[in-house]
Amino acid sequence: MIKLTVVDRDNTEKEIEIPEDINLNLMEVLKAYEYDILATCGGIALCATCHVEVLEGLNQLKEAEDAELDMLDYLPDGGNNSRLACQLRVNKQLEGIKIKIRGDLV
Repeated sequence: MIKLTVVDRDNTEKEIEIPEDINLNLMEVLKAYEYDILATCGGIALCATCHVEVLEGLNQLKEAEDAELDMLDYLPDGGNNSRLACQLRVNKQLEGIKIKIRGDLV
């Protein structure tokens, strides 16, 4: 199991566990755990409604690709530790990270 910590918009914090062999991205997992994420584009890095801030473990993740970086550039609250949850595949790189959900709800 992969364990990571999720901080919701209201600052509630919860550790979640994800099976290692699941073929999903982090956005899909967060939605399955009933976090309020719009995911308007369905996970193809076109809307940024799954924007998360990586509070711990950013150095463990693979570098963001161009499509993700382009979307993050448009975010008024984006920063160096911003990522799109739809672009983070569930794998051992996520072990122990801590994220805060940031994407819009409108």
